[in-house]
Amino acid sequence: MPHNILYPLLLLLFSCDCIAEDQQEGNKVQAERTEQLKVEKFQSELAELKSTVSSLKYKLQVTEEQLKQLRRNEYKVAFGATLGSIGNFGPFSAPVTLVYSNVYVNEGSAYNPNTGIFTAPVKGAYFFSFSGHNRSSKVLNLGLFKNGEQMVIVFNNPLGDRYESTANSISLSLEKGDCVYVRLRETSWVFDNNSHHNSFVGHLLFAL
Repeated sequence: MPHNILYPLLLLLFSCDCIAEDQQEGNKVQAERTEQLKVEKFQSELAELKSTVSSLKYKLQVTEEQLKQLRRNEYKVAFGATLGSIGNFGPFSAPVTLVYSNVYVNEGSAYNPNTGIFTAPVKGAYFFSFSGHNRSSKVLNLGLFKNGEQMVIVFNNPLGDRYESTANSISLSLEKGDCVYVRLRETSWVFDNNSHHNSFVGHLLFAL
């Protein structure tokens, strides 16, 4: 083959190889750049996700605190009441639920001053105290009841014609809706005046 033809052909082949190599190198650089962009995008999205998770965790903590505060406010339960100026009350032939109508505090409105019955608004541990006062010419016998079952009593024997007082207290575990009240037992009596000797008190210790 004449030299004047061979030389241009060799030059053309060399040029094609160089172009192919340059193109391969360019493709490699482009691929690396594309991969780098993917990594940077992933890192950016990951950082944004971490920020979102951190924000959600903070909001969850705040919400939990708000719920705890709401629960504490919702479960404020306390009452205190006395019989008031009723004079002698009793005796009767059957037990009678005492109605402590002179109310000093009734936070949560769980005590009903019309019936004398406390109804637990929430499951929890509660504290109750009650007192009795009468002329001891007749027996004093009061019982604290939970859903019809006697828990504790206050009692004194007839000791003559003088005034006597007695008291008792107890902590109880109550379910929501449980009822607690004081009953005057049959053949017993109490006495009260504006000194408020006979009281019924209770409050929630903590919710369960």
